[in-house]
Amino acid sequence: MVNVAVLGYGTVGSGVFDVLVKNHDSIAKKIGDDIKVKYVLDLREFPGDPVESVLVHDFDTIINDPEIDIVAEAMGGLDPAYTFAKRTLEAGKNYCTSNKELVAMYGPELLELAKSKGKNFLFEASVGGGIPIIRPLNQSLTADDITEITGILNGTTNFILTKMDKEGLAFEDVLKEAQELGYAEKDPTADVEGYDACRKIAILSSLAYGLHVNFEDIYTEGITKITALDFKYASKLGLSIKLFGKSKKIDGKCYAMVAPFMISTESPLYCVNGVMNGILVNGEVIGDIMFYGSGAGKYPTASAVVADIVDEAKHLNKHIMSLWSSKKLELEDIKSNRCKFFVRVSGDAASRLDAVEEAFGKITPVTLDEVNGEFAFITEVISEADYEAAAQKVDGILQRIRVEA
Repeated sequence: MVNVAVLGYGTVGSGVFDVLVKNHDSIAKKIGDDIKVKYVLDLREFPGDPVESVLVHDFDTIINDPEIDIVAEAMGGLDPAYTFAKRTLEAGKNYCTSNKELVAMYGPELLELAKSKGKNFLFEASVGGGIPIIRPLNQSLTADDITEITGILNGTTNFILTKMDKEGLAFEDVLKEAQELGYAEKDPTADVEGYDACRKIAILSSLAYGLHVNFEDIYTEGITKITALDFKYASKLGLSIKLFGKSKKIDGKCYAMVAPFMISTESPLYCVNGVMNGILVNGEVIGDIMFYGSGAGKYPTASAVVADIVDEAKHLNKHIMSLWSSKKLELEDIKSNRCKFFVRVSGDAASRLDAVEEAFGKITPVTLDEVNGEFAFITEVISEADYEAAAQKVDGILQRIRVEA
């Protein structure tokens, strides 16, 4: 018998409980042993809910029970999740989580603690919801040298940008709709400012490169400044706009960033729309691999948590190696990163084009018949530093979006 405790009975936690109960027989076959949810921890009461029979309110009930083998956390946030994770591993129990904040901040420490105890700290659900990405990076792709990861890692922002693209709506209007549909929180800051995607690309980069990428070192830019007019220009160019979490390794130097990008139809990520997520991984040997699926939601995320529970049940007393070292990876200054830039400028193209070309060099002008008082252009591939220097020489810049096309 493998006994499991679930921490939190919100959206994901209740999904984990449901999956473990409803799929009990098939999960038991995969483990080769019976599995039982012995406890669910939550501060609230749930009268009439099947969880009542296993509901507890004190974490000590779980930590002091020698029969508990695996603790699965679905609470979110750092407090008390970090304390619970640390105490669980110190007590010689396995721990798995969907908590990206916890993994991004304390992943290396908790992995080391798990290793020292011969137990496991797994976190498949922390990135990409139901998309299997952590396990492939940690196991399936270990023979390859990962050179780049580009991901649409946040369903809320992708929903907003898709609606703006397809329906010509303003950011504020789509955000309100996303909140009404439950895709965006009442306080959407973590999503729309890119902080959620930042933590996720930090986790993926740490696993891909084997060293700890501190999310606080990653340049992060959200989508709040993207307008419906930007999408009109993008449409004329045959492009769309997506929020990317991106990291890449060039000549041994690593870059990481979160920012909106204009992308062409040739990109595998172009058709990742709505609340879906997509992650493109490039390896020196295997080339490009695409992971696509539901990046959030009750059952997609719960399925990833249960996958970790199954893995830990198969390795109750055997540590599963991870390539994530506690040694910090020093990221290169983003100013040396190179790409094209889409730029909108106030004024008339005919009168200002010479000054713009003098500052930016060769450009591709873009105009819209229905728009007066401004024009746009796309630069050649230049560094972030070169863009900033050129922008200082041009008055009236209204917008700047990186271009991957």
